[in-house]
Amino acid sequence: MPPVKYQRGDTVMGRWPGSSLYYEVKVLGFDAKSQLYTVIYKDGTELELKEQDIKSASGFQTRSRSRSRSPGRRRSRSRSPGRTTRRSSSRTAAAVAAAAITDSAPSSRRDTKLKDTVEVTLSPLVSATASLSVIPVLMKKLEITMIALYFFLSPGAYFWLLFLPAWVLFLILQVNLVDPSLVNFPPPLPPLEAFWDAQALGFVTLWILFQAVLYVLPVGKVSEGMPLRSGERLKYRTNGEADAVAVAVMVHQDVDLTYIHSHFLQLATASFLISVLLSIYLYVRSRYVGQEQLALGGNSGNVIYDFFKGHELNPRIQDFDLKFFCEMRPGLIGWCLINFAMAIAEMKQQGLDTPSNSMILVNLFQLLYVVDGLWNEEAILTTMDLMHDGFGFMLAFGDLVWVPFTYTIQAYYLVSHPIPLSLPAVIAIVILKIIGFYIFRKSNSEKNAFRRNPSDPKLSYLKTIHTATGKSLLVSGWWGVVRHPNYLGDLIMALAWSLPCGFSHLLPWYYMIFFIILLVHRDSRDMSECRRKYGSAWEEYCRTVRYRIIPHVY
Repeated sequence: MPPVKYQRGDTVMGRWPGSSLYYEVKVLGFDAKSQLYTVIYKDGTELELKEQDIKSASGFQTRSRSRSRSPGRRRSRSRSPGRTTRRSSSRTAAAVAAAAITDSAPSSRRDTKLKDTVEVTLSPLVSATASLSVIPVLMKKLEITMIALYFFLSPGAYFWLLFLPAWVLFLILQVNLVDPSLVNFPPPLPPLEAFWDAQALGFVTLWILFQAVLYVLPVGKVSEGMPLRSGERLKYRTNGEADAVAVAVMVHQDVDLTYIHSHFLQLATASFLISVLLSIYLYVRSRYVGQEQLALGGNSGNVIYDFFKGHELNPRIQDFDLKFFCEMRPGLIGWCLINFAMAIAEMKQQGLDTPSNSMILVNLFQLLYVVDGLWNEEAILTTMDLMHDGFGFMLAFGDLVWVPFTYTIQAYYLVSHPIPLSLPAVIAIVILKIIGFYIFRKSNSEKNAFRRNPSDPKLSYLKTIHTATGKSLLVSGWWGVVRHPNYLGDLIMALAWSLPCGFSHLLPWYYMIFFIILLVHRDSRDMSECRRKYGSAWEEYCRTVRYRIIPHVY
């Protein structure tokens, strides 16, 4: 057995997990089994390091603290544009698109040189937790310069700007076919005048304005968002359930909602136009705000990429938060309105007195999902969309077009392609939905409560793994079963949404397929980011919670 290189009590230089920076540490011991050294930093943080992450203190020269101030310096890479969505992650394909592009970005030679950067002093007056919040200007400029260069040379951002609207168009036109089988791809394009209807544009505009009026009503709870980089916490009025009640009252009136089915393409075109105009406005206004108000991910200097990803983090008109409004109001509630309109259209087209069992299940399941989101609206304040992503075309298109016009494809499909369901089949699908919803809601509630106040006595029963960053990883409750129990619940619910459409065609299963790809990609990206961010603590977490999404399978 080779001799231990560093002995208990030695003062050495230890690499901070997830960075290329070294700090003065003291060796507390060595575990021969795991081949890891236990070290302690000057602020009291203890963690385990591999031998290759430790260097002799005599091999370094002291540098100015202005060159490398905190362990969080290199960690700014984990806040790159590749970070996307949560519940909202299921919100838009643009989220996984942006992540997939960014994950493959190559490092520059200058970035490689940063690995030689060394820090040998830590002020005893500054804790590690405080220092992690410091993101030096020099490092940030270097990072966004590399991102800008990559996206200028890459067709990625340009591709998704074109592909996402084209995909929505394909889904609508394909479902309209008598036989929507993929063997009939591509669907014939209608004449250009079929895409446009001034009345449809007027209806979409009025719908958004109606939701805006409901949003500003002085009802509901005022909640605080998560701390921004400046330490500020924005306030949000969470009254989405009031919006839903108002819409229900409106739907109850004698309004011919079959217009939505017969003008689905024109309504989608109008929504796309509004999302583009909104995105242009967001980008133009972002050019006149302070640097501290910009999103790290959408601040690359590349106009096309920043337009797509979102330049400004929290664009507001007075107290009206544009991103939060679009995330939770027009598209999400519009999803339910469109589904209800499809149920009425099915009754009219198929000559039914009541909607089919399949249509009822799709409507009820997706209504429950939206109502749950509005009821627990405060939870969205801890998601990546609100905390890190800028508001640009990616989210504007996702909120106003992708959600209401692709998540309703199952109901749209059932209007012209009814699927009869027996009572046992209905019961089995309902049970599946309940199981998925319980896992989804329970795990999300645990995560949201823990993120907001990890020291809450009510959460003392939860087991955690402490990390060198000051954060802890949940390893109990549903988070001790799989690493992403909320993904598991979401997948089970997506399966319950798709089963009522039968197995005759692949198209109504598009959401299930898309969601699997999205979540598997997200999981892979999260694994890479967390390994860089938490170091040996993440390895311990993976040994404790073995499965990623599906127990004993994946």
